[in-house]
Amino acid sequence: MSEPLPDEEFTARLRGLSSRYWDTHPFHLRLHAGTLSKDELQLWAANRWYYQRCIPRKDAAILANCPDPDVRRQWRERIVWHDGERPGEGGAENWLRMAEALGLTREEVLDERHVLPGTRFAVDAYVNFARGKPWVEAVASGLTEMFSRGLMTRRLADMRARYPWIAEEGFAYFTSRLKVIEGEGRSTLDLVVRNCATREQQEAAVAALAFKCDVLRAILDAVDYYSGRS
Repeated sequence: MSEPLPDEEFTARLRGLSSRYWDTHPFHLRLHAGTLSKDELQLWAANRWYYQRCIPRKDAAILANCPDPDVRRQWRERIVWHDGERPGEGGAENWLRMAEALGLTREEVLDERHVLPGTRFAVDAYVNFARGKPWVEAVASGLTEMFSRGLMTRRLADMRARYPWIAEEGFAYFTSRLKVIEGEGRSTLDLVVRNCATREQQEAAVAALAFKCDVLRAILDAVDYYSGRS
């Protein structure tokens, strides 16, 4: 294969995948426009929960495959952020509060009765990707963080404005995530660029990020299709 790309060109290739991110998905456009029904918002939250609960498992797979203790020390903080230091804390807990603010019970979210087959298939594929691929590729798949801060900022503002019946405590996931996501995106990008020493590794990283974008859009494809049909 060819010589490795210069860091700037490699970074540009990764950032160039922003058009495949899920911010322009029709379901997200409807969410931001305020045209979703309460039932549709609940279906979205219940399915997104399955993604949220599997993120620490994905990150644990990266730790298991990574031989570098410095990287493992850095990466384990992500598991703590999602799972919390103790029960009742962390990003996953905050997402459950979002679901409750939308009118779902904690029980029906936790038992996954609303999780659609397409969502489960896509998220499980993401976890299996992290388990089976080299750790750098799995890390690269998470570079959707580079694109997510703007979407999350807009979502928080639009949901507050368009769905005023949602209690403010339901937005805890977004407010807490916004405090860390920009820094995580930069550190993840630095980690990938630093550890992709060959052109083959760089191309694999780009493909991994494209795969993750497809996973995210597949989740919304399932939710969008079943919205109003459940």
